[in-house]
Amino acid sequence: MVVNAPSTSAAARLVPLAATRDALPLPACKPAAPRAQPTSVATSTLPRVSPWLLRAFAVYSRWFVARHFHTVRLSVAGEPPHVPGLPLVVYVNHASWWDPLVCLLLQQRCFPGRPAFAPIDATALAQYRFFARLGFFGVEQNHVRGAAQFWRVANELLQRSDPILWLTPQGRFADARERPARFRAGLGHLPERGATAAYVPLALEYAFWEERKPEVLGRFGEVEIVEQCASRRPARAVDWTRHFEEKLARTQDALAAEVRRREPADFRTLLHARSGVSLGYDTWRR
Repeated sequence: MVVNAPSTSAAARLVPLAATRDALPLPACKPAAPRAQPTSVATSTLPRVSPWLLRAFAVYSRWFVARHFHTVRLSVAGEPPHVPGLPLVVYVNHASWWDPLVCLLLQQRCFPGRPAFAPIDATALAQYRFFARLGFFGVEQNHVRGAAQFWRVANELLQRSDPILWLTPQGRFADARERPARFRAGLGHLPERGATAAYVPLALEYAFWEERKPEVLGRFGEVEIVEQCASRRPARAVDWTRHFEEKLARTQDALAAEVRRREPADFRTLLHARSGVSLGYDTWRR
């Protein structure tokens, strides 16, 4: 669940911790008690986000994505979930280096009122400290301390009512058509240990259609609200992981079918850059 060291130009990439399998039967639970927001900032494990720095980086990211892609489109059949009053965990396939910037754009457009957080490799965070002001928190990869660092932050997030935790649980770059979508251990422990939260898969692809620049295409899957209560027998983390893997794979398959159709009407456009090849070429063509 960690983001590796970024290139010199943009954000660090997310390396997630992991997910689940077949739908697990959950007995009915009483609604969770209202979540108390922590009153002491000094005891919080969350990074202190700088609103002005986040806005500036979001503007930069939007410009940078528009410079390299023709559009950013979101499937109308897989719209963002609306789950007010619950923390949201978004787990994404790790298709490319562009994933963090695209997720930031989606965060700004689809969830503007929610604070967002994501794990990043602790070494990368030490090198690019300003990422902590954007909502990234450091996790040591392949070390027991890393798991403890992740749980401390994730547990605090799941006790709040409004944050989003963005994860790339594959932990590596993987082709969007790779099946099965295997996750590292981590995400599967959240439903087992955490409070009531909503979980939703997000599939991303980068494809060439009719323009010189590629398209960014995304689709949210079915949102799943997992309730934590004393009457429920805890499922094994490995079962949750396989469950989430299958949920993401189904979302990826649905997106892949839409990508192959090349039908813009299947998508809502979130960002549209200038079309064409070049000023000289387009002037000559006209």
